Amino acid sequence: MTILLTAGNGKTGRRIAARLDALGIPVRLGSRSGTPPFDWADPATWPAALSGVDAAYVNYVPDLAVPDAPKAIETFTAEAARQGVRRLVLLSGRGETEAERCERIVQANAPEWTIVRCSWFAQNFSEDYLLADVLDGTIRVPVTDVREPFVDVDDIADVAVAALTDPRHTGQLYELTGPRALTFAEAAAEIAAASGRSVGFESVSIDDYAAGLRAAEYPEDVIWLVTYLFTEVLDGRNEAVRDGVQRALGRPAKDFAEYAKGAAESGAWAE
Repeated sequence: MTILLTAGNGKTGRRIAARLDALGIPVRLGSRSGTPPFDWADPATWPAALSGVDAAYVNYVPDLAVPDAPKAIETFTAEAARQGVRRLVLLSGRGETEAERCERIVQANAPEWTIVRCSWFAQNFSEDYLLADVLDGTIRVPVTDVREPFVDVDDIADVAVAALTDPRHTGQLYELTGPRALTFAEAAAEIAAASGRSVGFESVSIDDYAAGLRAAEYPEDVIWLVTYLFTEVLDGRNEAVRDGVQRALGRPAKDFAEYAKGAAESGAWAE
């Protein structure tokens, strides 16, 4: 089989690609620089990228939370059906209204589907915008004591690979979390313990946070998305721990402390 990975160079996509390569399964990386190219912003690239594909990992960029996402997913799933793609695995968002609309679109149109529903990645602290805060010594975000069961991206990749390659996962909705919910202050303490760095936490206003992103020249669509995630999604609705990793893989989800230890050993927070 041949598998298309949309956003194939992202945090989840590149991990899934490595796992599929190890299994000897042909992978088509969906990216603007791929062959053929794939660009979520250019539907004209979708038919060629989907041609000859048996399954696709659907990771919509920038996020399923944005208003344009349902239309894009509807168009993509229709094109996948025309191309004879049987299996779609959708990376979805916990507690996001637009994401749940996209889930229903995939469920209604794909012959075989699996939903992988996640929220905040642990790797945001080591591979994304929170890395700079960790290196500066203070994680500054517009939250207080809300808890989040940060999910490890390696768990997401393992579940996605299982869903892409094994029909036993067809028709399943896996809600993935870590095994315990942490505040951002507690996450900072875990990172400090693992890395030996001084890492604290400071709550800031959403206006100040957005102003900081603008000062760092983040695009306005990214600022809107991050603001939405902090003010709408990170409000306690996702505090509950779920058993999706256990259900899908038959093993416990990776704990944040284990993630922090591995990230520190890899040099993610070394100067």
